Amino acid sequence: MLKLKALLLTQGMHGMVSQVEGLANGLKLRFKHQKVRLKPFWNLVPPKFTPISENLLTEKFVCDSKIIISCGRKSVIPSIALKKRFGKEIFNIHIQDPKVSLKNFDLIISPEHDKLSGDNVLSTKGSIHYLTKKEINENSKYLRFNREKKKIVAFIIGGPNKHYNFSEEDVHFVFNKIKALFTPDKYKIVVIPSYRTPELVIKKAFNTFSFNHHVIKEINKKAYLSSLAISDYIIVTCDSTSMISEAAITGKPVYVAMMKPKRISNRFKSFFSQFNKLGITKELGESVDNWSYDKLDEINRIVPLIKQRMKQNGII
Repeated sequence: MLKLKALLLTQGMHGMVSQVEGLANGLKLRFKHQKVRLKPFWNLVPPKFTPISENLLTEKFVCDSKIIISCGRKSVIPSIALKKRFGKEIFNIHIQDPKVSLKNFDLIISPEHDKLSGDNVLSTKGSIHYLTKKEINENSKYLRFNREKKKIVAFIIGGPNKHYNFSEEDVHFVFNKIKALFTPDKYKIVVIPSYRTPELVIKKAFNTFSFNHHVIKEINKKAYLSSLAISDYIIVTCDSTSMISEAAITGKPVYVAMMKPKRISNRFKSFFSQFNKLGITKELGESVDNWSYDKLDEINRIVPLIKQRMKQNGII
C-alpha cells in the first residue's frame, strides 16, 4: 500500500522541523518540507491580525498532499489558506498553540504547558520530536573515546532566545557548576552544542572542558544521538523545552541547568514543574543523584489517536 503524502510547513527552525518530521515519521507518511516565508511587512504582524491569503507568501505552494502538518506561528497562514482552498480533501494538523482560532484546524497537537483545550486538541507531555529509541541505539558506537570506566555525562547546550540571554555571567556560572559537580576522577563529560549555540559559547566550552572531557565543536546529529545512548546522566540548558523532551526518551536522569531568565514565562514554569513531578528532571544542584522513570515517547502514544481522527474524516 502506497504511503500517504504530507506537506510539512515551518519557518525552518530546528525545533519546529524536529516536531513536524517526528510526527510525519510516526504516522509513516511520505513528506515534502516547505519553508514558510511571508512578505516582509506580514512577518511583523501577529497571526490573529494577518489576513488568510496565499498572496502573503513569497512563493505559492503546490499542495498535492492529503495531510498538512504545520508548526510555528507563521506557518498557520498557508495551512489555513490551503484548508480553505481544498476543504475536506485535506486534513490539517498544527503543532503548538497557533495563536488563532482552533477551528481553523482539523487537529491541534499541543504540549500540556500551553494549556489549550478543545474537541480537536491532543495534549502531550512536553514537545514531540523526531528522535526514536531505535535511532539512538543505532548510533551508540559513533562516539569513540576512552571512557576510563567513568560515568558518562551528556551536556546538551542550547542558546539564546527571547527568554534567556546566555550572558557571559550565566554561561560561566553553569559551566563552573558542572565542572565542580562532575569531577574528572569519576565522570567523563561529553559536550554537545546545538543549532542555537553561539560560537563564543562553544569556544568557552572547549576551554573549560576539553582537558579532561570530550567536546564536540560542531553540529553533529550522530554525536548527539550517540551521547544520549552512552550517557549515564544528561544535562540540558533550560532554554529548550524541545531538547529536554528529547532527552526524556532515554529514561535517564535529566538535569536542567537553570539560568536567569530575561522575563518570567508561565509556559516554562509549567513545563519545568510538570517534568519535575513526572520524575524526569531535577534542577542542577549541589549533588549527583540517581533516578529513573518511564521513557517518554509521546509520538507513539498519540499516533493511534491521530489515525482515528483521520479515519473519521475519510482521509484514511
